[in-house]
Amino acid sequence: MKDNIFKRIWIFYYDGFKNMTSLGRTLWLIIIIKLFIMFFVLKLFFFKSDLREYNTFEEKGDKVIENLTNPT
Repeated sequence: MKDNIFKRIWIFYYDGFKNMTSLGRTLWLIIIIKLFIMFFVLKLFFFKSDLREYNTFEEKGDKVIENLTNPT
């Protein structure tokens, strides 16, 4: 009987990471650090959320629609 496709994918990646050389692990560590910097650090300091000033989802939705239809 065939294994579940998700189980086979998991085993494929698990074995690959388990048997990885030190160079591969170092490269993956660099990739993870770069992704952390791009998605968390830059977002915190450079991309301010303007939707915090609105209280309800309806007000936030109206603001998003306004920005999409009337870009400045």
